[in-house]
Amino acid sequence: MLVVGVIAVSGGDDHGRSVVTRYAAAWTHSDWATMYASLDEQSRGKLGLLQFARLHRKALATATASHVVAGKPRERGANWEVPATVRTRVFGTIASAASLSVKKAGSTYRVVWARQLVFPGLRAGEHLGRTTRMPARGALLARDGTVLASRSDRSSSASDIAGQVVGGLETIPPERALELESLGVPPDAKVGASGLERVLETQLGGVPAGTLRAGSRVIATGRGRPGHDVRTTVSTTLERTAIAALAGRYGGIVAFDPRDGAVLAFAGVPFSQLQPPGSTFKIVTAAGALEAGTTTLTETFPYATEAVLSGVKLANHGGESCGGTLAIAFAVSCNSVFAPLGARLGADGLVKAATAFGFNQDAAISGAAPSSIPAAAQIGDDLAVGSSAIGQGQVEATALQMAVVAGTIADRGRRPKLTLDLAEATRRRGHLTAARGERAVRARTAAQVERLMIGVVNGGTGSAAAIPGVGVAGKTGTAELKSREPGDTTQNPEDTDAWFVSYAPAGRGHPKIVVGVLLIQA
Repeated sequence: MLVVGVIAVSGGDDHGRSVVTRYAAAWTHSDWATMYASLDEQSRGKLGLLQFARLHRKALATATASHVVAGKPRERGANWEVPATVRTRVFGTIASAASLSVKKAGSTYRVVWARQLVFPGLRAGEHLGRTTRMPARGALLARDGTVLASRSDRSSSASDIAGQVVGGLETIPPERALELESLGVPPDAKVGASGLERVLETQLGGVPAGTLRAGSRVIATGRGRPGHDVRTTVSTTLERTAIAALAGRYGGIVAFDPRDGAVLAFAGVPFSQLQPPGSTFKIVTAAGALEAGTTTLTETFPYATEAVLSGVKLANHGGESCGGTLAIAFAVSCNSVFAPLGARLGADGLVKAATAFGFNQDAAISGAAPSSIPAAAQIGDDLAVGSSAIGQGQVEATALQMAVVAGTIADRGRRPKLTLDLAEATRRRGHLTAARGERAVRARTAAQVERLMIGVVNGGTGSAAAIPGVGVAGKTGTAELKSREPGDTTQNPEDTDAWFVSYAPAGRGHPKIVVGVLLIQA
């Protein structure tokens, strides 16, 4: 709910200076509520706050500007002149002024609003409009210079790779219309809809050329700028390896360098396919519990084939009996330990940990699907919390997100910032902390979780990933794709997804690669 307050401005001899000054300051900060509250009663009776804000945002988008910088008002006869500067993406810097009239109501002054006040320099009866045209689109290259998409027809000299990573161009979808309008993109343009074309749209698409009009008057023009050729971080060698590993199966693979956030390869649907992450989510649960002090590496748990939460049995995979120390339980992915451990951490603690690792936030790559866990109040009882703690329930993640979870442990508790632009990755190499995002857990906690993940590969469920002479940290996972009715204990092994996240070298080494894999059987 939006609540609009009334601004009381002393009358005196200021002739409305106070209210106009307040209006101008609010304009600079796009504070539509304060601007609206400055209007006289008749103006507010003609349109509501939401429409008022929408009209101003629309004008800014048309001009490809983010905000107006309003100056000090000057009295001009019966009106007030507010000088303003608008810096736009397409049309350069526009310097103009808005003429405001005020009305005295009792002891206060109010601004009398008119439609032309949505943008400085408009005259009565004029509407802001524009025409734009897209420049030549830039080419996409692999990190070794291989052409992935040419400038002209988006063809490639490495079609086997390009088919996996480039993505496609499509007409603007409704949900991106305002975003792209604010960049100057004409409504009939084709833009990146997936893959590298989507992620690197701003660089590839360049800056449109165009004309900005106030009614029939031309008030600004822009010459535009062709799109940049972008050398990406994609390694042709690793990309072919990822494609071969996926082998035509439905799923996704992504690999990145945690030192600079460079995405080295991706195949299938690692950015878009959301699935329950299964036991790979136990990395988050373990980190959250260790961080909160609700468990330790040496805590011992009873061996059991199942846990009972909220009066319901939650079985281990295959009905196996497991327990022991946290390290042993993690290595063999013991549900009867980690579901109660999640319940002990609680919904608040579990959601806090997941959010720190990147859930319920913008994805690590632009255009990727955001991964999510329900709000703590919405998860439910201990059974629901326990199910979430082992990556079931309503938890959803992409292979990208779970790779980021592993990468956070690899970077000693800081969530990595990823990039597909080689120039950006190179800049980060000169500033070693540039690829690091917010801290998710303490470095000590991350080191403890790394020990757990090394145990998975050295003698647990991920032993197939062991590499002689190289420390590998990893976590396997299996999850059911479809929820079952309460009390239904049957399980279809073909109705599951399989996960693996890892990084190397682990232990005393400085990790150079993080990998996330999702395979779906349905």
